[in-house]
Amino acid sequence: MRAADPALSYYRMDFSIEDREALAAAVRRLESPSFTGRLAALAGKPVGIVQRALPAAASVVVARAAKYALEHALDVALFSLRNRRLTGGRKLHSGLACTSGAIGGAFGLVALTIELPVSTTIMLRAIAAIAQEEGEDLADPHTGLACLEVFALGGPPADGKEAETDYFAVRAMLARGLVEVADFGIDKGAVREGAPLLVRFLTQIASRFGVVVSQKLAAQAVAVVGALGGAALNLAFAEHFQDVARGHFTVRRLERVYGCDAVRAEYDRLKSALVA
Repeated sequence: MRAADPALSYYRMDFSIEDREALAAAVRRLESPSFTGRLAALAGKPVGIVQRALPAAASVVVARAAKYALEHALDVALFSLRNRRLTGGRKLHSGLACTSGAIGGAFGLVALTIELPVSTTIMLRAIAAIAQEEGEDLADPHTGLACLEVFALGGPPADGKEAETDYFAVRAMLARGLVEVADFGIDKGAVREGAPLLVRFLTQIASRFGVVVSQKLAAQAVAVVGALGGAALNLAFAEHFQDVARGHFTVRRLERVYGCDAVRAEYDRLKSALVA
């Protein structure tokens, strides 16, 4: 039998019971995303059939809408969240997302460019509230960008590469851009004018976020038509990203306490147990 790695044993012993349970919950949220299952239940059809319901031409509209929504969210993340104590819990933000989703449900693809920036901003504020609960400083631009990062963590890669679905792999992919943007000394003019490093960072996030938006839009095409269906889908949409945010900021909180290497080792152990 292979001997246990003493370093890993140390990491496991070093975690409190509460923190190990919190990390286990984070692993479940980050490695077993539930959005596709929620979509299938709401649409009453397998996800593969749901996705085929979306016209091919819609992908261009979705890509543009996702990028525009994230540009607006970036502005909010860097400038509007600073020095604020966010109020309102999950129910409030989910309720607001349902309201904005009713617009998309009633008007479909035509309303996407109007509805998506609204719902994305609502979700960003919910994500920021979770970040704050987990001890993050919203005055730090790195925190605002980490909130935006959730939209990439909550979506699969556009090309479907399995290696790029791992939580730490996605964070590593975004890490350079996150540091560059945070350290750039950004002003609102740079955001509006689309500085190259901002464009590159947002493109990475939009490529993954757009996949989830496409799934939601396709489900609207086959689910209950109208505002009620749109509201239900947006509730699933909002709660999916709030679950991812809770997992993400739990990991970041524990990294500040135990160090990145210890958290990564325990995360991988818990992930292996989850897969098994």
